[in-house]
Amino acid sequence: MTNVTLPAKAWSDKMTLKVAISINEKAWQQELPDVKKIVEKAAKLAWKERNNGEYEISVENAEASILLTNDMEIQSLNRDYRGQDKPTNVLSFSTLDSDEPLTEPLLLGDIIVALETTKREAEEAGKTLEDHLFHLIVHGMLHLIGYDHIEDEDAEEMEALEVQILSSSGIENPYEPQ
Repeated sequence: MTNVTLPAKAWSDKMTLKVAISINEKAWQQELPDVKKIVEKAAKLAWKERNNGEYEISVENAEASILLTNDMEIQSLNRDYRGQDKPTNVLSFSTLDSDEPLTEPLLLGDIIVALETTKREAEEAGKTLEDHLFHLIVHGMLHLIGYDHIEDEDAEEMEALEVQILSSSGIENPYEPQ
């Protein structure tokens, strides 16, 4: 995990996350008419639940940008930034990875989600598109704040936090086989 140090503040309801949601694939809204509410709820819950003292980013205001797109767009980004010329479900680009000084509001970074891959994965796993999208947003937000799953120990920690956050919204553990 990335360790971010800003002036320490106790967690309070004043700590807010602004979520900027863009949709360049209109089918998202056809599939999930409340897609913006789903995305915002998932992002804000992940922000709040991870900020419980175990992993401290002490800011009162943070912002995240989320793009709901399609496989073609995410494949292009995946190729250009990760060297993988194929679509994926979600990409996260954290500003905490840069050498720029941290300021408030803290710009956490960007999350991009592709509809076709997300929808296919949900169907294959017997999950609703809404629940799978919620999970991908939570997963992406945790990446923005420094969690990763490269090492097994880090993956276990990240997955446990995801399961906790999803459970608090009534969503089953996505890592257990159906």
